[in-house]
Amino acid sequence: MIVLHASFPVKPDKLDEALELADELVTESNKEPGMLDYRATTDIQDDHMIRFFEQYEDAEALEAHNETEHFQTFEEKLPELLAGEPEVVKFDVSDATELEL
Repeated sequence: MIVLHASFPVKPDKLDEALELADELVTESNKEPGMLDYRATTDIQDDHMIRFFEQYEDAEALEAHNETEHFQTFEEKLPELLAGEPEVVKFDVSDATELEL
């Protein structure tokens, strides 16, 4: 499994637009083959930071996602939305277990 955590600092005056694009990206991405889970959220300590949590079955699913129209649209519009450098961390996960709380 491949897991990505991506953080995007967004210009305050572009937040609404960024959230709309993120919502569309999440909706469409969750329909993709090989996508286990795709979520976006704002940071509770920085409401101008959008964070993505993505889980893919494998590297091929991640590559296919990067080629989709909805991802390309989001990526194309990013430069005008960003207030700083994005950060993306990739995890190669061999095992994941849901914990009971």
